[in-house]
Amino acid sequence: MATAPRALTPLSQLAKPVADWVANVASLTKPDRIHWCDGSHGEIRELRSELIASGELHALEQKNFPGCDLYRSHPGDVARVEKVTFICTTKQDDAGPNNLWMSPADGHARMRELFSGCMKGRTLYVVPYCMGPIDSPLARCGVEITDSAYVVLNMAIMTRMGRPALERIASGDTFVRGLHSIGELDPNRRFIMHYPEDLAIESFGSGYGGNALLGKKCHALRIASWQARQEGWLAEHMLIVGLENPAGEQHYIAAAFPSACGKTNLAMLIPPDSLKGWKVTTVGDDIAWLHPGADGRLWAINPEAGYFGVVPGTNPSTNRNAYDMIRRDTLFTNVAVTADNQPWWEGLDSGAPVTDWQGRPYDPKNGPSAHPNSRFTVAATQNPSYSPHAEDPQGVPISAIVFGGRRRSVAPLVYEARDFNHGVLLGAGMASEQTAAAEGKVGIVRRDPMAMKPFCGYNFADYWAHWLDIGARLARPPRIYHVNWFRRDAQGKFLWPGFGDNLRVLAWMLERSAGRGGATETAIGNLPRASDLNLAGLDIAPDALAALLAIDNAEWRKEAAEIRAYLGEFGSRLPAALVHELAALEARLALRAWS
Repeated sequence: MATAPRALTPLSQLAKPVADWVANVASLTKPDRIHWCDGSHGEIRELRSELIASGELHALEQKNFPGCDLYRSHPGDVARVEKVTFICTTKQDDAGPNNLWMSPADGHARMRELFSGCMKGRTLYVVPYCMGPIDSPLARCGVEITDSAYVVLNMAIMTRMGRPALERIASGDTFVRGLHSIGELDPNRRFIMHYPEDLAIESFGSGYGGNALLGKKCHALRIASWQARQEGWLAEHMLIVGLENPAGEQHYIAAAFPSACGKTNLAMLIPPDSLKGWKVTTVGDDIAWLHPGADGRLWAINPEAGYFGVVPGTNPSTNRNAYDMIRRDTLFTNVAVTADNQPWWEGLDSGAPVTDWQGRPYDPKNGPSAHPNSRFTVAATQNPSYSPHAEDPQGVPISAIVFGGRRRSVAPLVYEARDFNHGVLLGAGMASEQTAAAEGKVGIVRRDPMAMKPFCGYNFADYWAHWLDIGARLARPPRIYHVNWFRRDAQGKFLWPGFGDNLRVLAWMLERSAGRGGATETAIGNLPRASDLNLAGLDIAPDALAALLAIDNAEWRKEAAEIRAYLGEFGSRLPAALVHELAALEARLALRAWS
């Protein structure tokens, strides 16, 4: 006789600490009902149907875009809101001048007032999730409580959501508590509070991904960076890409860029036809958790299970892999729509928008048809270049770390740090032109150390000291580089073709990491000569290449002075080793013959 299947413990009874917390939140927020998310296909299918029926979600043309839907944000809720994002630590100095600070007591008091009764007439969703491979000791768990079914759909794609995550918590795993409500979407009643000492997050008044998907930036970076410092690892705003050269050597690179600066394109890079034999695979496109391994190397996992990417500019020429993967089972946010109900955005060379991202008849006078920060949410496994090692519990070993941003001048195409400590200075002094991914004026240059300015959950001075400590623990540290794909000529034209041709720069890095590549030693670091780069099949003028690899001593002395002024904001907590590296850079720049 067949044995009857064992009845599963109801989710609400599986982990008492979670159940007790949910009961307390429900008592405060007064929802009409409570739904514990199990992450099943049936659950997601039902939620999607309910949102389409209510008009909150719009099913797109299903023949060419099967399983794809469109969500439209409130026009005032389309980007991260750093001006109302707080780190709430007992001591203000622990949050540092890089963060807005509020005391935990004041933060909780303000948020309790906002959350009181806010879910009346709504459903409270309990979203247990795991950041990282579900069986990895490097993964960390969380639970988000939200009143947004849109958030649930995104979290189901972006994390390992459901019963397995709750079972990890029930077995004793510490978990991050995240409480979210869309509130009234009133920008004057919008706050995102982080309590790193308590591993807790509270977000109110926004439905936008970066503010509402609490497993992403809030947990995987702001809270995780604090956890990482306590536990001896790094939580970074980095892609992870695998590179196999024609000789069959496999390497992995972790790279940090501010949002909308090409992380996804680099993570899914397709080699140009002229570079035969190279293979590129994607481990992650946005966040990396880096752990010192027993072998003296850094090992990385991608805590996310999906991509929340910027969609404008995505086409077969710029990112064939991303373009192909978002043509099915994708949740689009704030894109335009064509007459035959297909998604559309700036950068496509076919089709035409008839309805803009706000649902209005498209009129060029109103600006772009798709919002510049419109997004796609899609499972990582749909990526044609998805790495077979993306779910490895131990992660992948990192050969090189890359920092970069948008700079019209100053920074050359690529340069290599002299050693790990100098590499930390490269990251700490990073600057980039602001993009549409955050509120603020696009194009303004700001310091964005390690691309973590919006995401570091504690004082940058302590963060840099932690980086230096990690480096000192590594017997085989990765080499560190800085790149600038966005340098322009006097007419404003980009000098470097970018996209697949960026592999030429990465290939040089790997040669350097293997001790084979050539370089010229300069005041700012080691630069390749034109002859050190594989330029086969690349149509680039010699003067453009010379400009890409040029260093202007006067510009760099000004840059060093600006870095010194910025680092000076962190006072006596600034690590002495970083001060030493900056002084050494200034001394080298003072020798004008050595550019």
